[in-house]
Amino acid sequence: MSENCSHDCSSCNASCSQRTQQSTVKEQNKFSNVKKVIGIVSGKGGVGKSLVTSLIAQKCAKAGLKVGILDADITGPSIPKSFGVHTKAMQDEKGIIPGESRLGIKMMSINLLLEDENAPVVWRGPIISGVIEQFWSDVNWGELDYLFVDMPPGTGDAALTVFKSLPINGIVVVTTPQELVKMIVNKALKMAEIMNVPVLGIIENMSYFVCSECGAKHSIFGESSVDEAAKENGVPVLAKLGIDPEINRLVDRGMVENVNADELNDFVSALL
Repeated sequence: MSENCSHDCSSCNASCSQRTQQSTVKEQNKFSNVKKVIGIVSGKGGVGKSLVTSLIAQKCAKAGLKVGILDADITGPSIPKSFGVHTKAMQDEKGIIPGESRLGIKMMSINLLLEDENAPVVWRGPIISGVIEQFWSDVNWGELDYLFVDMPPGTGDAALTVFKSLPINGIVVVTTPQELVKMIVNKALKMAEIMNVPVLGIIENMSYFVCSECGAKHSIFGESSVDEAAKENGVPVLAKLGIDPEINRLVDRGMVENVNADELNDFVSALL
């Protein structure tokens, strides 16, 4: 890519990574105006990526931003349940109408289209990829400051579809304080590098547990090495989230919007 690149591929004949990336991005719904798209990713499953996505979105909504969540984890959707949204998505002449939470967070998930939200999604990669693209191009998102994409775990077809088909402005990597953290983080960061997507930082989930009796912090999964991994890769640690049974209780009741998550305040402030 030239130093004088205008990022407008329509007026350029050069063959470069920027042109390749832009040429695969799908048009958003013509009635939508999504200003920025941020992917929430992980190198493996089970790290609480969907929870982190939900917490970031609700913190942004409380700060006055217009936000939405695209649940790209087609085979393991959990976003609507976390927000207590169970109404089925409808469609009009402007496109698919996303679900909406109590705080006005718009969301689109396969669970809002299934007749039975407990039914498994047993689809092959190309079908899953097509659905993810439709969630971007066929859904009328309206005016949004941020659309957060709850990415599927790993670096397979579905994740590639998000990176190639959506205009991702940056990603947040979610991990946990285990010995595998470096490998997990490195996989996600290397994929972002290959796809030419900026990394906003790392959020460590399940970082510690605070004893309700004495107030002491305990490292349930061992001492964290996320700071070391972040330093090696030249990216910031955005937050460290603790283990809190109250959060689990609220999420199970569809009340994730009631979680405080003050650890995310600095990151959300940077998005304003």
